Amino acid sequence: MNKLLNFFLCITLSLGFASLVSAQTEQKIKAELQGKLGSNTKIKSVTVSPIAGIYEVQVGNDVFYTDVNSKYLLQGEIIEVATGKNITEQRQNDLNRIKWADLPSANAIKIVHGNGSRQLAIFADPNCGYCKRLEKSLQQLDNVTIYTYLIPILSADSVQKSKQIWCASDPSKTYVDWMINGTPITGKNDCNTVAIDKNLSLAKTLGITGTPTIFFVDGSRFPGAAQLTDIEKKFSSLK
Repeated sequence: MNKLLNFFLCITLSLGFASLVSAQTEQKIKAELQGKLGSNTKIKSVTVSPIAGIYEVQVGNDVFYTDVNSKYLLQGEIIEVATGKNITEQRQNDLNRIKWADLPSANAIKIVHGNGSRQLAIFADPNCGYCKRLEKSLQQLDNVTIYTYLIPILSADSVQKSKQIWCASDPSKTYVDWMINGTPITGKNDCNTVAIDKNLSLAKTLGITGTPTIFFVDGSRFPGAAQLTDIEKKFSSLK
């Protein structure tokens, strides 16, 4: 009995030591690589990858790879040959995932099609051409609730338009009319527009650097003007 206990104790200690060594190696690589890349590139973490001797490097929400000596920085995808699984893409999706409950719907323009049973959120700039293209596609979606968070990041005019839309008597209609038909926005911007400031801060926190950016209820994101077929495919996967 004592021999068995000693065996499990040795195994536990060995695993603990291995974990400690691994953590120290990761910290060493991170420090060395950070020094080489400079302060303008902030490394969030360095962890082991599925390939021996190769480590995953997280910079913002992007994934790179390096060797144990931090001599090389690799940009590309790791694909598991046996299954065809894109490990890098899966990891990237996990890093970009958010908590749907963290999105403050009170700061969004709410548009409902049909019974509104499906949900998605969009961060958009009113002067964004891709956002306008996406909005036209979304008109074909049925049974969906769309939460649009205005983030005026393109110009001073974007700020003006965002505030006018938010302050309109019917923000959702004003937004759609502008984005779809180019109907001039004539309202004032004299209401409380703190929601737009909060949206900008939230976008920064979520690492949103361009519009449109779409989020689904599982927290996954689609950057750019996604195709309607891809949106429908994603909705189907959520059932």
